[in-house]
Amino acid sequence: MPQTAWSPKRERQYDHIKESLKERGTGEDKAEEIAARTVNKDRARAGEAKEASRTSIEDISPERRGGLRSHTGSRGRTYEQLRNEARERGIKGRSRMNKAQLQRAVDAKKR
Repeated sequence: MPQTAWSPKRERQYDHIKESLKERGTGEDKAEEIAARTVNKDRARAGEAKEASRTSIEDISPERRGGLRSHTGSRGRTYEQLRNEARERGIKGRSRMNKAQLQRAVDAKKR
């Protein structure tokens, strides 16, 4: 999924991330998606992208997030992501829920 707007450095970064994920057992499509998102977020943070979302710039870098989670395994979506999904699904009382409660509520609402 490398794009023409990417520099050779970003192409190498994409390939490295994608291969690392595949070595850890992530599927091809998921590895490509994660690698592309990581590269695009880094481009936005570095001012290389024409447009950038607020969270791309203000949130912690994907590398830092990965480092924080590297010893605990994949813990799924962040609290903020779960809370936003709960809002989209119209779940009441979400502001008083912790991460585990939000996870259960969002998963129950999917069915």
